[in-house]
Formats: sequence, C-alpha cells, structure tokens
Amino acid sequence: MQRNFILTDVMKTGDHHSYEQFIDTHSLQNQKFEYTGEYYTLHNYDLDVYDRRFAFIDMRIHNNRVIQNDAYKKDLKVRLEILHQQGFKFILANPWESKDNIKNQLFITGEKMAHVDIPYPYHLWTGGVSWFWNYMYHKHKDHKFKFDHKNKTHDFLYLNKAPRQHRVKLYDLLSTESLLDNSIRTFVSGDPPRRLPKKYELPGVDPKDYPRWGMDQEIYELPYNDTKYNIVSETNDNDYEVFMTEKIWKPIIAGQVFVVHGNYLYLQKLREMGFKTFSAYFNEEYDLERDPAQRITKIATLCKELKQKNWQDIYLQTQSLRQHNTNTFFNKEKLSKQVNETINLFLEFADRG
Repeated sequence: MQRNFILTDVMKTGDHHSYEQFIDTHSLQNQKFEYTGEYYTLHNYDLDVYDRRFAFIDMRIHNNRVIQNDAYKKDLKVRLEILHQQGFKFILANPWESKDNIKNQLFITGEKMAHVDIPYPYHLWTGGVSWFWNYMYHKHKDHKFKFDHKNKTHDFLYLNKAPRQHRVKLYDLLSTESLLDNSIRTFVSGDPPRRLPKKYELPGVDPKDYPRWGMDQEIYELPYNDTKYNIVSETNDNDYEVFMTEKIWKPIIAGQVFVVHGNYLYLQKLREMGFKTFSAYFNEEYDLERDPAQRITKIATLCKELKQKNWQDIYLQTQSLRQHNTNTFFNKEKLSKQVNETINLFLEFADRG
C-alpha cells in the first residue's frame, strides 16, 4: 500500500472540500490518500512517511478576485518554495474548466482568467469527464426526483448561458429554421437575454436575476417533464478533448432523450464510460463529424427530423436504455473508475520526477 499526502489548497482560497470529496471517490486498491486543506497544519504530519506529496493550487473562477493581489503572489511564492523543498509535487487545480478554456484563458462563464506564475513543474487538472459526474453524483444521489415523461407540451429543452461562438451558431440556425418555436430555450447571457418562463425556473429563483454561478447544477423536474428532447449545449466543440459538464448529467438523471452539441466523439466517450446513446432510434452521425460547422448542420438536420418523429414511441422503445443511463450515473463503482483515471495522472506525474 502506497501512502499519498495532499495539501488540497495551498492558499486556502478555494473549495478544498470538493477536491477531497473527489479523491475519496477513488477505488485504487494499492493507494491511500491523506490530506489537509490547511497549510499551517503541515507541522502536524510526518511528511517523510509518505510515498508522494502533492499540493493543489486552486485556480477556479472565484480566485480571480485575489490572484493579482501583491500580498497573495508574495505568499504563494514563499509557500511554493518551501513545499518544493519538502518534495511536494504541484497540481494546478481547475477541474471546473476544460483544456480549451484554459488554453483560451476563459472560464466556463466566459470571464477572462487571471494568470498565476508557477516556477516549478506542475500537472494541470482540468474537468475531463469525471469532475462533473462526481460533483453531480454527490449532490443528487439522495434526492428523490419526480420525473414523468407521459405528457409533453414542448419539443426541445435547450439551455444556454455564456454566449460561446459555437452555441450562437447553432442557436441562430435552429431559430432561423423555426425549429425552436415550440421549445423551452434560454440564452441567459445573450443580447437580449432570453430566460426561462417563470413556471419553469428553479423554485425561489427570479428568472430576471438568475445567479451568475451556484445554481447551474440544480435540477427542477418540470422543464424536463414537459419537453420531448434535450439539446445539450456543452461548453466546447473542439476535436482534441471531451469535456462533460452538468449539462449532460441533468437529462441522464431525468431519463430524457438527448442530442449533444459538444466535442467530437462525445457520444463515443459516453459509451466507453458505460452509458448508452440513441443511434438505434435516430441518426447520431453528427458525433463522427470532426468539422464543428458541419456538426452544427447535422445537429440541426436531426432536430428537424426529431420534430417529425413520434416521441411517445421513442420514449417507449428507449425506456430500458434511459433507465440504464440513470442507474449507471448513480453507480459509484462506475464513477470511481473515471475518478481513478484522473488520480492516476497525478501519480504518473509525481513518479516521473
């Protein structure tokens, strides 16, 4: 058994509890993890007994408020130097974001990222497919939802927030072709903003004052019950990663039929993770389209076809498939395998020296 020690937030400015919850979901047989979120408690640990020592530098959006502070930068520099001397390996932790967001220095909300200088080698932890699955699993595993797909009054549930380029293009195309006329759709950060009708908004939330963050992972059953299909408007549409957010896990939890506007081979990755998709019931070739513009065109064509299909038949035929997906989502063993893959990247980074 190898022992690993993690300082889960070097500066105690982030949400170290979420990181610890993620680590606790692992099922690696030969690895043990111990951690603290308090830099000033390191003296309580015999660091020499651990096979590896990690230090997480939290870089989520909330830290934008402090990163450019001179005192913060000075304290960070001192702490990193001390930790480096003690043999710590650094993880730049930003699992709320994708590689593409980091590359373009944009948070998932569209806000510009502040830069932090790390003078030592580090592993960049981005969301991939495991972070939001784990987050949504723990958030909703004990909740008793009331989903009912017997009666539906709208075609699509199509939720957009930050106006990313690929989202705008699909939204405009679907709107131009009148495919969204009978749909529940939003573009919260659009110009002008389009928000949910009040009856479909989260109870207690004013649609005109939807919070910037903190509510996106909540689920209210009514819009899922009243719509036939979910157009999952993911954060990115590139061809070199698959980034899964709460946007896919919501319809899977709800047992809703979905179409995904996301990365190249997104659906293929879902299937590799143990989920099932709907290729036996409608055309999912858009997932095999590498060119983002062509993928948008194929998704629009599919949406047009779906409007003509008998949605009751699709729901009847896919009942076991959709239940399989919900069960897989809430299967901690399946989830832990994805968490293991992320943690193994940490271990490999440390072992490379």
